[in-house]
Amino acid sequence: MLSALKSVFRRRRDTSQLSLELDGKPRDADELLARFRSLGLRRIGACRLTRNRNVMVSFRGNELRVHEGYLAAPTEVHQAIVQFVEGRTRADRKAAQRQIVAFSVETPRGPSRREQTRPEDAPIAAKLTLWHERYNADHFAGSLKEVPVRVSRRMKSRLGHYSAARRGESGEIAISWRHLRRHGWEEALHTLLHEMVHQWQDETGRPIDHGRAFRAKAREVGIEPAARRAPGAATH
Repeated sequence: MLSALKSVFRRRRDTSQLSLELDGKPRDADELLARFRSLGLRRIGACRLTRNRNVMVSFRGNELRVHEGYLAAPTEVHQAIVQFVEGRTRADRKAAQRQIVAFSVETPRGPSRREQTRPEDAPIAAKLTLWHERYNADHFAGSLKEVPVRVSRRMKSRLGHYSAARRGESGEIAISWRHLRRHGWEEALHTLLHEMVHQWQDETGRPIDHGRAFRAKAREVGIEPAARRAPGAATH
């Protein structure tokens, strides 16, 4: 009899603990994956936390990648992430995507690690900034914000890159110095416009990717959606 009562009390304690765990915020990738599974996630077997603000939620194959800021998201946002993965229709996934992007991810601001344009490259950066202003007026009706456009000597495998705006720091476009040197000014301007489409995605609350919305906007502004140069110098 005593043994049976101990068993009952043990089961009750475990149930209470389970309830507490479900009600609390996930603390790591494993707990977040358990939360998603409790909300109906089926097709994903692994979860990885990232700090990439350009792509907040993505999945490929069996792995889901989620920005660490979503650990603190409310249940309805976690449900939206599950719907983004498991949604049966495009409308379901789009609705989930809007809810995911609408959640404001709070991350501590560390020291800026962005590369600075070298003094000898400053005239090129200034010229690119003028073209950013011109392209903004011609292709985006002046709707994009003014952002720093710098020349990067670190980039070896990319033609250019857009860094998303973050708390207390604006977005930024970087163009590879090697790209300018090897491929010329015209193609560097093509890359600049490519990165401005990413800026448009960021400022209009869309995921920063090369998906359907990106391709449609790229064609609208008159550029090829894909990078114009071969692997080893792929536009991000």
